[in-house]
Amino acid sequence: MPNLLRKPSGDHGQVHRLTPQEAGWSYVGFDLHRLEADETVHGLLEGREAILVIVEGKARIEAGGKDFGEMGERASVFEKTPPHCLYVPPGTAWKASATTALTLAVCSAPSKGGRPARIIGPAGIDKVTRGKDANTRFIHPIAMEERDVADSLLVTEVFTPSGNWSSYPPHRHDEDDFPRMTYLEETYYHRLDPPQGFGFQRVFTEDGSLDETMTVKDGDLVLVPKGHHPCGAPYGYDMYYLNVMAGPLRKWRFENHPDHDWIAQRDTPPS
Repeated sequence: MPNLLRKPSGDHGQVHRLTPQEAGWSYVGFDLHRLEADETVHGLLEGREAILVIVEGKARIEAGGKDFGEMGERASVFEKTPPHCLYVPPGTAWKASATTALTLAVCSAPSKGGRPARIIGPAGIDKVTRGKDANTRFIHPIAMEERDVADSLLVTEVFTPSGNWSSYPPHRHDEDDFPRMTYLEETYYHRLDPPQGFGFQRVFTEDGSLDETMTVKDGDLVLVPKGHHPCGAPYGYDMYYLNVMAGPLRKWRFENHPDHDWIAQRDTPPS
């Protein structure tokens, strides 16, 4: 089993680089770049689509020979405004030129191609509230299955308030058995506010073959190859994470842990 907790390599340049081969799985890739104004990053992925998420800052972005202009708005993820995002099809060169300090995520997964490069946010990304009480969190569904904006990728960002839990009750999506469940690999890119804070994430299977509880800090990346994966934000610190999921079917179907499903059943409003 690969190391599930990945620390950033620094605070400038490409601070995360995760390929499927390095992760020991088949679908999800994730890169994160932190640039200063007037710096540039570019890429091209053969056989893989990408969604560029401007996590923070602004950049002028080109893809497939088209200039999409300056994109980005929030200086901090904790402004909680929807992100500016660009879909890039496989085999398409792209370039991002920072016009301010920039944090850029490159989320990728396999694709047969055929879609054009296009802006997919912030327009079309609404704020969704999920859960209740200390399980309340707020979602920006960037590219979930209800938006036909990608072939494989499912991307969302989540804001978990101080003292609350997220990805909870514990759930898993590690079997290719649609419609009961879909197999989806997943990454969590974590941020904390204030940044000196910390959170917790547990990744575990019901048979105990995998059971890791990690202290996550600002900028960390967590891999979820299988199993349940709840996380919590201690009192005093808000948690953000950017999720990337992909598998053989672009649908999100999961099962709650049988010991804890009663919480979801209790909190589900009557139809």
